[in-house]
Amino acid sequence: MPHIDIDYADTLSGVLDLPALVAELHPLVVERVDSVGVGKTFCRPAAAFVEGRPRAAFVHVTVGLLAGRASGVKARLSEDVLALLGKHLSGVAEGATYSVEVRDLDPSYRLHPTH
Repeated sequence: MPHIDIDYADTLSGVLDLPALVAELHPLVVERVDSVGVGKTFCRPAAAFVEGRPRAAFVHVTVGLLAGRASGVKARLSEDVLALLGKHLSGVAEGATYSVEVRDLDPSYRLHPTH
């Protein structure tokens, strides 16, 4: 039941194939953490940002998981996500940076399932 947020520079809109990225990213995360249940992936363009260089292209992925995964599992997932981002950004944007954070969801997280 991962929650995946993809924040990216709006300069990549129309250049980065987000549907293709999500189509690979979501199942990759679910498989690597052996997840079940409802998962969500959100994509958000950032119009205003500072990244050390004015208007530099970037993609940052945050993966929120229920607590309990070992740090090694999270580290391997981070590396897999970085590799996938590299694949999707190769040739798309010269000098684009990309990063990932895999974190535990807050213990207050609740889900109201649909029936």
